[in-house]
Amino acid sequence: MDTIIFDVDDTLYDQAQSFHKTVRKLFQEPLSDEDIDQLYKANRKYSEILFDQSEAGEISQFEWQTGRIIAACKDFNLPIDQEKAATFHETYVAEQQNIALFPEVEELLNKLYQEGKQLGILTNGEEKHQAMKIKQLGLSRWIPAEKTFISGTIGHAKPKREVFDFIEKKMNIDPPQTVYVGDNFEKDIVGAKQAGWQAVWMNHRKKEIPVDSAYNPDNEVHSAKELLDLFS
Repeated sequence: MDTIIFDVDDTLYDQAQSFHKTVRKLFQEPLSDEDIDQLYKANRKYSEILFDQSEAGEISQFEWQTGRIIAACKDFNLPIDQEKAATFHETYVAEQQNIALFPEVEELLNKLYQEGKQLGILTNGEEKHQAMKIKQLGLSRWIPAEKTFISGTIGHAKPKREVFDFIEKKMNIDPPQTVYVGDNFEKDIVGAKQAGWQAVWMNHRKKEIPVDSAYNPDNEVHSAKELLDLFS
């Protein structure tokens, strides 16, 4: 493989840590770590649904940002209103200013960079927010700005074919020799496979492949350690 492109959220770092800290700060209910993990998974599920609606112009960005935690809390009968949901989002964003790469991911990026591989970033989301996380993670050590792509800047989001075609032209890549690494099956794996790329599923949440999927990842790993081993 010549080119390796990475997703950011919950691929290069543990997004649940920021979520756990936010819940602990704002909710008085006696929630266990397992309870918060389940709430996090529900929040991610609704985030993906509402993100698509936001991209389609059906709801505002604010409705996406607050609606996901409102819907997740509803599943678990946790009281929340619009004001608390807005505070949750603001606190969550603040907590994400403390994120750090999985140690094995940092080792992997060093290895691939030293080997002369072409590296890139492709992440869905609003430009300013995603750029903040990319800066906090220090990804410019390995990946220059011209190879860092955010859907809010491009105007198309994963899994749409347009975003992958855009990157192919910008990075002058050979699709069969390109690997995309991401945690979201529908957005990352299906999107990459539709574009003719190889795909590595960073499935550390241990989700099941959708039964109706026409695509499978080329490799599936369940931890940053396994991801590092895969490229070793």
